[in-house]
Amino acid sequence: MSIAPTRAMICDEALTWIGTPYLHQASAKHAGCDCLGLVRGVWRAFYGKEPIQLPSYSPDWAEINGAETLKHAADNCLSPIAFSQMQSGDVILFRMNVGAPAKHMAIMLDDVFIVHAYWGRSVTKSRLAPFWRSRRAYAYRFPNIRN
Repeated sequence: MSIAPTRAMICDEALTWIGTPYLHQASAKHAGCDCLGLVRGVWRAFYGKEPIQLPSYSPDWAEINGAETLKHAADNCLSPIAFSQMQSGDVILFRMNVGAPAKHMAIMLDDVFIVHAYWGRSVTKSRLAPFWRSRRAYAYRFPNIRN
């Protein structure tokens, strides 16, 4: 199964994950997921099997190894874009601390809102407020998007 989704289809799918409890390393709608699990779930809805096998990772993986692991995975599966090119349905990676590797991700709904999962929260729709804007590290697009 592989279909070329529209931006609206990606956003609609991401919104169906709202309320899914946060569960580290999981990617099961309504049962549990983390931020990566949300993006993995949206990927599966349109492209089928995930393109890479993920290794086990701890909550502090980025702080331990200091590598841009999440960025490198995104580089292999998604298309890098400039922040100025971001549109609904695109994926944003965030650095939680200055100089630290990117370790959080969200799906952009529009210029104001994102959908993401984070520790202590279920998947939620949040404002892309100054807190999040200032932590943007990279932006990506799902492959073969139809407008």
